[in-house]
Amino acid sequence: MPRAVTASNKQVRYAVVGLGHIAQVAVLPAFAHAENSELAALVSDDGEKLEKLGRRYKVKSRFSYDRFDECLQSGDIDAVYVSLPNHLHRSYSERAARAGVHILCEKPMAVTEDDCRSMIRVAEENGVKLMVAYRLHFEEANLRVIDLVQSGKLGDARLFDSVFTMQVKEGDIRLSPRELGGGTLYDIGIYCINAVRNIYGAEPMEVMAFSSNNGDPRFGQCEEMTSAILRFPGRERLASFTCSFGAADVGSYRVVGTQGDVVMDPAYEYAEPLVQLGVEPRFVGRVHWEVAV
Repeated sequence: MPRAVTASNKQVRYAVVGLGHIAQVAVLPAFAHAENSELAALVSDDGEKLEKLGRRYKVKSRFSYDRFDECLQSGDIDAVYVSLPNHLHRSYSERAARAGVHILCEKPMAVTEDDCRSMIRVAEENGVKLMVAYRLHFEEANLRVIDLVQSGKLGDARLFDSVFTMQVKEGDIRLSPRELGGGTLYDIGIYCINAVRNIYGAEPMEVMAFSSNNGDPRFGQCEEMTSAILRFPGRERLASFTCSFGAADVGSYRVVGTQGDVVMDPAYEYAEPLVQLGVEPRFVGRVHWEVAV
């Protein structure tokens, strides 16, 4: 049976599974600002991380991966935040679901479509909630762009274009083979894809993509760079994006309509807040965003 959060227990008690970069810089600190969530347990095979982060966040319940099922059955948690390498998302999410524990899973949901469908099916069979932790669904600046485009103030939205690039250091887990969920598409390409899906409010019906590699030894097991063109139904809208692990830090997108355009730059940042600078009157409907100072 799924864990119920009752009126007498309004806090959702989370176990964070995996204590890598995203967990340390974003997930764990966020609990200090959560109104309805509590950090109740940590799961990792790194004893030093468990000790250090357990003391920092005052979490006494700490488990190795071998004791994950013990964590699920402890009665101390209602949900897990799965922050593991991409190819492990399915197995740990399904184990949680079968134990009646709700799941908030880091993006991407899984490595293959079959994995994703299986996760959904197991969650439904066990009556638990399964959600992908894609934060930009709730980020104010992105929501305002969606409202602006869908309101018609830019006219008919015709095209979307995005660039998301960075330099990834050798040895980073994101450079793992594709079958383990490594590569640009799984890590940063999905931001571009999800941005346009939400802005257009539609799913692409046709996709063409190209990947390249400049011979840098960092990219021996995954692509260095991928570009894609997506065609959307209805009014035949197009979208394009390029993502790279071997270029300077850029993360922006532009939507161009028949009467104006909107630019988000940076578009995908999580370390700093985004604020509106203002409207440039010579560009009808154009709004520019930058990191707050």
